[in-house]
Amino acid sequence: MRLRLATPDDIPALRDLIADSVMRLQAGDYSEAQRRAALGTVFGVDTALLRDQTYFVNEIDDVIAACGGWSFRRTLYGADAMAGKDDARLDPAGDAARIRAFFVRPGYERRGLGRRLLDACEAAARQAGFTRAEMGATLTGVGLYQACGYAPLETTTAPLPGGLSLPIVRMGKAL
Repeated sequence: MRLRLATPDDIPALRDLIADSVMRLQAGDYSEAQRRAALGTVFGVDTALLRDQTYFVNEIDDVIAACGGWSFRRTLYGADAMAGKDDARLDPAGDAARIRAFFVRPGYERRGLGRRLLDACEAAARQAGFTRAEMGATLTGVGLYQACGYAPLETTTAPLPGGLSLPIVRMGKAL
């Protein structure tokens, strides 16, 4: 298992991993219509994370098995095409770092990959001066994040194309 920063060369593999993860692993929590509508907007690659060097991949035998990151920007969730993204910088003295875009390739779940990514993100955020972290968690991810010390703060909905919406749980933790 190798943890490393994601690069622009990883984008095609990340797109495939994210789509496969959303369509297969989130099927128990979201309808097929919600999952399809969320791909590319709520779920997808946010290249700002790659440019900021805050997005990690976890490789097993040269296969990207999981990905996830953190951010010092206001946006809580969403891919490049998400409307209303706010790339303004956060102030570590008063704002919470954002935990962002965690996905696991089907067949690699329940191996500690998400927890390892989360540990790396929290350590990097602490090193950048943040004392708190927040995320917009999927219903599928809530259990992992609670096990890692995050508490639900509120449930919101992300608007999707076609008049659909996607429940998102904003969660937080002191670092």
